[in-house]
Amino acid sequence: MMKLIGIFLSLLLVFGWGTPVMAQSQLPNFSPEQLKQGDEWANQAFVATNKGDFATAETYWTKIIEQFPTNAGAWSNRGNSRVSQNKLQAALGDYNKAIELAPNATDPYLNRGAALEGLGKWQEAITDYNHVLELDPNDAMAYNNRGNAKAGSGKWDLAIADYKKSNQIAPNFAFARANYALALYETGQIDQAIREMQNIVRKYPKFADMRAALTAAYWVNGKQGEAESNWVAAYGLDNRYKDINWVTNIRRWPASMVVALDKFLKLQ
Repeated sequence: MMKLIGIFLSLLLVFGWGTPVMAQSQLPNFSPEQLKQGDEWANQAFVATNKGDFATAETYWTKIIEQFPTNAGAWSNRGNSRVSQNKLQAALGDYNKAIELAPNATDPYLNRGAALEGLGKWQEAITDYNHVLELDPNDAMAYNNRGNAKAGSGKWDLAIADYKKSNQIAPNFAFARANYALALYETGQIDQAIREMQNIVRKYPKFADMRAALTAAYWVNGKQGEAESNWVAAYGLDNRYKDINWVTNIRRWPASMVVALDKFLKLQ
């Protein structure tokens, strides 16, 4: 099951926790009560995550790790809860342990890559995403995330190629389409970028990210009415877009889009 932990950095994946990643002969003899308790803790962690209470989610994943220390999913998921609290170094330790326990699973590499991006370690993140694509050449998330890492290092043309590949594999992956549109805008392909944003909003009218992007793009193009109407929708869906620091450092919009949105916000 895939869950998205917000839209900051690159996207994270929840890694199924239920079966410890060990050979059958090595499995400890867990009692039905222990397994039931583990399920309850995991469910509580997911509930907390969906509420944005990542500290509580981390507490439950820690309980699971203490009870099931060979469970790669629990380590990876605790890493996600730590990334969501900006505890990036601690998260890396969790992902490293998950990878040690499950070296052929893709999710911990994807998640570690997102944490590395948060630390500005673009090439290390790209290395993790490359490894995911070696394990699964059709992983749309890996292409999207690698595009984000390439964008972070200023390689916008390469980022666009990765976003396009992600879209080809998963046409309904809205975040990859959004990142593609933002990258087009950053590289001066303004009209094409706006058309792409419009198409995304037409399909996903409650996608706050693209509503906010259209606000910025319309505003600098002198289309004040269209900008204002999209802002009403964007702000109503997600008020974080009023925080330019969040847009810049957490959502990580490209510089030209940040400047455009900032011009709009300063006149609000």
